Amino acid sequence: MILGVLYVVAIFCDFFTPYPPEQLIGDAGHHPPSRIRLFHGGRLVGPYVYGISSEVDAQAFVKVYTEDRSIRYPIRFFARGAEYRLLGLFTTRVRLFGVEPPGAVFLFGADRLSRDLFSRTICAARISLTIGLLGVASSFIIGVVLGGLSGFYGGRVDMFIQRVIEFLTSIPTIPLWMALAAALPREWRVIQIYFAIVLILSLVKWGGLARVVRGKLLELREHDFTMAARIAGVSEVGIIGKHLLPSFASYLIVHLTLAIPDMILAETALSFLGLGLRSPALSWGVLLQRAQNFRSIAIFPWLLIPALFVVITVMAFNFLGACRNQLHGMRTADPQG
Repeated sequence: MILGVLYVVAIFCDFFTPYPPEQLIGDAGHHPPSRIRLFHGGRLVGPYVYGISSEVDAQAFVKVYTEDRSIRYPIRFFARGAEYRLLGLFTTRVRLFGVEPPGAVFLFGADRLSRDLFSRTICAARISLTIGLLGVASSFIIGVVLGGLSGFYGGRVDMFIQRVIEFLTSIPTIPLWMALAAALPREWRVIQIYFAIVLILSLVKWGGLARVVRGKLLELREHDFTMAARIAGVSEVGIIGKHLLPSFASYLIVHLTLAIPDMILAETALSFLGLGLRSPALSWGVLLQRAQNFRSIAIFPWLLIPALFVVITVMAFNFLGACRNQLHGMRTADPQG
């Protein structure tokens, strides 16, 4: 359910956010999260926020925001905001919630440039969540194909593929990422960098799955049902695709659910270190670049909120994989069930 909500919000992120992710909202740099209120004068009046006034703290050299309780801005649902294209199909101005200017609502606070961190975090989910799916799909195809060839044919094919895997796994991960990411031209557009990161992650992550597939095929290629398929005239590709791979498909499904969070963490780490996606691209790793120093964490702790989304997503995928693995174990122990 959590993953379903995250992906729905990521797909329709423009609708769920009150502002465009790059919109500068007044002079509200590092505005703390807005306090949503429901009652006024002892009566329930619905959600609203007070107006804000600010002054500079002469000692800490930071802005201090105080509520102006003489001004109230109601939070309207299905409010009209900045124009956007829903799913790229049609233009609309309807957003889930918002307030009338000059009021502003910052559920997660604002960043240094007065941009709404809630809107940026929700829009960043679109890249961070899809890069996991695309990266895993690419590495899954590479791992299954090369692992299948290595385990089924053996001999020189197996020797070559295993040496390639050993070479890739022997290279330290961070230096490898740094070298590959540094090779990306700085003038590339965001979409080009996005697919390049997916390709890089796929090239790094396929070795473990390939070895597991190889081991399974080495075990199964001598079984009776494999020999029967050969005698029946089934092609080698058909034996691998129709008989061998489906026999341990449950493991492959579990691997997919556990590999997606690894891809998300890898992209987040790359972007956090400045080696992956770069602004104006939006991902959770890009947002966390602003929280790399102690001053940001101590004075503006809301800049770490995107990290909470990474943790929730990774835990949800891990629990999903664990439940799927447990269900497979129960079915194996009780086939009639």
